[in-house]
Amino acid sequence: MITRICIFLVLAGAPILAPSLHAAAPQKPNILFIAIDDLNDWGLAALNGRKGVHTPNLDRLAARGMLFVNAHCASPACNPSRTAILTGVAPHRSGVYTNYHDWRENGRLKDLLTLPESFRRHGYTAVGGGKIFHALEWIDGPSDGFNDAKCWDHFFPSINRQIPPRLYPAEIPVVKGRGSSRPYVYFDWAPLDDPVEKMPDHITVDWAIGELQKPHDKPFFQAVGLFRPHIPWYVPRRFFDLYPLDQIDPPYVKPGWRGKLPSSAQASGEARRKWHRWVVENDQWKNAVQGYLASVSYCDYELGRLIEALDRSPSAANTIVVLWTDHGFHLGDKETWEKFTLWAESTRVPLIVVAPGVTQPGSRCARPVSLLDIYPTLLNLAGLPPNAKNDGDSLVPWLKNPALPRQRPALITNERGNHALRGERYHYIHYANGDEELYDMADDEGQWNNLAGDPAHAAAKAELMKWLPQENAPAQSRVP
Repeated sequence: MITRICIFLVLAGAPILAPSLHAAAPQKPNILFIAIDDLNDWGLAALNGRKGVHTPNLDRLAARGMLFVNAHCASPACNPSRTAILTGVAPHRSGVYTNYHDWRENGRLKDLLTLPESFRRHGYTAVGGGKIFHALEWIDGPSDGFNDAKCWDHFFPSINRQIPPRLYPAEIPVVKGRGSSRPYVYFDWAPLDDPVEKMPDHITVDWAIGELQKPHDKPFFQAVGLFRPHIPWYVPRRFFDLYPLDQIDPPYVKPGWRGKLPSSAQASGEARRKWHRWVVENDQWKNAVQGYLASVSYCDYELGRLIEALDRSPSAANTIVVLWTDHGFHLGDKETWEKFTLWAESTRVPLIVVAPGVTQPGSRCARPVSLLDIYPTLLNLAGLPPNAKNDGDSLVPWLKNPALPRQRPALITNERGNHALRGERYHYIHYANGDEELYDMADDEGQWNNLAGDPAHAAAKAELMKWLPQENAPAQSRVP
């Protein structure tokens, strides 16, 4: 229930019932912009139906507003996805295709207003903390990220270090392998006995709580980035204890599933397929899933602290909350890990919008949407002018009526020329060399049966193909 508070201004010497000649302008809504790294659709029961995942705060937040159950990233990699969200420009137009493309040095994005800059330009205070733009962090080195000072009035801990110093075990990797060589030192997991207060996400949320408690003389745009469940999966032991190994079921993999796929599809996820071979050879599949789930529940704990602080703050009734994650995450399904593919487990994301006076509690929308739609949606909700350079659409009509038809599919790009198009029922993939995949998600959620060559589904494929980009921008130069 939304409480409306009416304030009457009594002018000295005027009758109490006389109308004011100069009514105060309505207060613009605040924005709480929550980014989560690497959270797939396991983290919300309403998205996947996977039992036993402990995310009470995600579930409660979804119950307060609109959950888009068919939302997809613009690209299944951290940097191109975040760049697309924050600039409003799709990867196939910007040329930002990988984690090593610095959007700030991109001529196609020159003079473009980012999302926080748009709010600053219209009278908002913009503050941020945690991983918002892409950042590459190493154990003993500084942040190597793509944050930009002109986007923010203040950033925590600093513009050049988005994530507070990480907490690591005394020796890494903790998990020692047998047989084949370990694929990557940060593909690791272990419970920590350190207090939760030392975790970098906890430090970021402490900062965010402090910001929410401050008095505000202007509306605010506050971005809060939670790093977990990104690898390595080091979180306090109590979150590992939620998931006993004997109760973990690794994802199903259909035997021989790759045999009938075209060459590009067979190669998809190949770099992380080496990770899967190592996991299987070392009998670590359940352990790795445990590490991921523990990190998801830790993230949920920090989210709960943040939302509780918002609810206690003076801004609670006038703050729009949007929660998103930059892409999905493979956990051995398709015999690969992490992201970097155009299959649904890599592209599908949680997207929650709670907009007082607009969204209804417990709303669900099954229409295909893109994270590119966040930028124009927030401008629309705040009553700000649209940005003509945005590639997405405002979702306000669907926030009000989730049953409205939507013809436009979600477009996902994985490096140059490789695209997926997700409609309400079908998921179509088109590779740069012309290889294709098509899946009927109503009957084949695991995407095991490629229908791209089946005449019975030619019309569905043709409808999605209409939305393929006709031009693909050259890839931006890679930063060292």
